[in-house]
Amino acid sequence: MDELRRIDLNLLVTLHALLTEKHVTRAAERLHKSQPAVSYALAQLRHRFNDPLLVRRGSRMELTARAHAIIQPLHDALINLNGLLGGEMEFDPSQMRGRLRLAMSDYATRIVLPRLVQHVRRFAPNLDLAISQASRDTMLLQLRDGELDLGLGLFPDVPEHIRVQSLFTESYISIADKSTLPDEGGLAFECWLNRPHVLVALSPDSNDEIEQKLALMGLQRRVAVVLPHWGMAVDLLPGTELVLTIASRALEFQPQNRALRTFPPPLELSRFAYKQGWHIRSENDAAHRWLRQAVLSCS
Repeated sequence: MDELRRIDLNLLVTLHALLTEKHVTRAAERLHKSQPAVSYALAQLRHRFNDPLLVRRGSRMELTARAHAIIQPLHDALINLNGLLGGEMEFDPSQMRGRLRLAMSDYATRIVLPRLVQHVRRFAPNLDLAISQASRDTMLLQLRDGELDLGLGLFPDVPEHIRVQSLFTESYISIADKSTLPDEGGLAFECWLNRPHVLVALSPDSNDEIEQKLALMGLQRRVAVVLPHWGMAVDLLPGTELVLTIASRALEFQPQNRALRTFPPPLELSRFAYKQGWHIRSENDAAHRWLRQAVLSCS
């Protein structure tokens, strides 16, 4: 108890914001304080913990080993203290301010983002959203390091410090120029495999679920074009023998092209869950819970 008498508990709230945001200005915005006030608090915290807590690495601030060690216990302590003092308070999203950072592919920006933005503007008009695009592995690293609040993707395997929730279930569909297809139906497996394919991926060396399935069969398809945007991928198909196999809902918002035809992939591909993922430290944060529910309802 002696240690508690020596520190202003408000400093611990500031410390939590600084370690979560890893940025003095963003922490100040989150706390509704001035940047000089938060900078002064950081100086006090560094003296109190005898540790820099945040150190600059190039253009970024990173947590020290001591900061990494205390961030989760600090989060848990503040949650418990808040519950002790006031219990679970009713959350009012209209009073929420600041910025939340989400990462998603352009697939999700078409399916989820328009409704999500409308929802946020209606119920939390003072909340800002920052949207980025990243690979699955990068999202997990950014969630771990506090650079991201929520990531949307497949997430088949996640570390224990990440929580995920399924938003909806998807299936694959193939699409090609109908002049290169039989009069009816799609392609037989051997013909499908031997055609040049388009792969939508952030990395040119991506090994997606289709490649993994074929590898288990001892097979490999020829990927003639790799690009990160599914909308443009569809535009590459007319007048070529290219085949594109993507999540079916991706085509719901694509202008219909009469030169193209969809068909079931002649390869058994399991349906998959599209998910949202977050770090465990945000599990009980009221604003974060509201955002997760908003994403779920808009998916």
